[in-house]
Amino acid sequence: MRAKNRYLILIVFLCIACCLVLFPQKPKVTALAEMTSSARAMCVIESGSSRKLYAKNENQKLPMASTTKIVTALTVLDNCENIDKEFEIDKRAVGIEGTSVYLKQGEVMTVRELLYGMMLPSGNDAATALAYYVGGDIDTFCDMMKQTAEKCGAYNSSFDNPHGLDSNSHYTTAYDLALITSVALKNEIFKEIVTTKSTRIRGTSEGTYRYLKNKNRLLNTLDGCIGVKTGYTGDAGRCLVTACERDEFQTVSVVLNCGPMFEESEKLLNSVYENYELYTVLPSYKTIRRVAVVEGRAQNVKTFTQKGFEYPLTKEELSRLKYVYDLPKAINAPVNKGEVVGKLEIYLDNYLLFSEKIYTMDSVKKIGVWSSIQDIISEW
Repeated sequence: MRAKNRYLILIVFLCIACCLVLFPQKPKVTALAEMTSSARAMCVIESGSSRKLYAKNENQKLPMASTTKIVTALTVLDNCENIDKEFEIDKRAVGIEGTSVYLKQGEVMTVRELLYGMMLPSGNDAATALAYYVGGDIDTFCDMMKQTAEKCGAYNSSFDNPHGLDSNSHYTTAYDLALITSVALKNEIFKEIVTTKSTRIRGTSEGTYRYLKNKNRLLNTLDGCIGVKTGYTGDAGRCLVTACERDEFQTVSVVLNCGPMFEESEKLLNSVYENYELYTVLPSYKTIRRVAVVEGRAQNVKTFTQKGFEYPLTKEELSRLKYVYDLPKAINAPVNKGEVVGKLEIYLDNYLLFSEKIYTMDSVKKIGVWSSIQDIISEW
């Protein structure tokens, strides 16, 4: 009986070992990933790689209040050729519930002005006016918002409106919102708007102005803060998306339904920069090594990789990187310049971080009578 139990234990152990080999787990970011947060959902990523640095319930579908307007702004910018073109405010955009810049039917505004009115004081009427102008109607514009999100790699979001007021089928995830924001920040107009602390746009009558102030107070207190958007509704609670950039290391933090949203976001982002660095794991156009050429006019040829790779790592993780080269010792002539001859893979433990082809740097002709005759004719 004891022998039978020993066999069962051995079989279970072997099964577990096989699973670990065949299905290696993505490495934990470190114990920092389990940093406590009162947010119902939270996610901090590095913008370039989209690596999750801290996360909690990051894939849970939740209402997101006015952080919706990040998607609205990106959708408008992606579908509007001239943001300084004037147009009349649609009557359906007047008197929208919640925060407002108090638009009036028939007044003339530009897309740029409304983007500021939507992103700084969080005007729901500004968001609605933009939706009618770009999409023609709300349903069409919400479909466009869905397409915008999916282009960013965000597939767990649904939109019923352009402003974020509560609705059962209006939701996102902390990770989706971080991905969308990372893409939006590549748009210089978006970045300029969300970084602005205060500005003014035209008022309801000639010679008057609306004075706008950004609700994101981290622009004044957090080193390197570049926006992005606050939000609050009864269902969503307090929500905040924050972007930070220090020495070209850009991060995006999302907290959903978080009471101390400013304090926790600042703590999370400061912790990232204290514990992580953005390393150039592989520089662009990196020379690898020479490969012997069989029957070639040159004995060997240089090889290189084209794409570079940057990745956020702790110092401890940096020591665990592995570079695996799949490159032959020799290749046969003729060799063409830029020919793919191998592959480089970079691992963190057993998890593949990056893969890139290895190319030849020069051409090498084959030794032979006919190739010599061709050379003579070509030179002649």
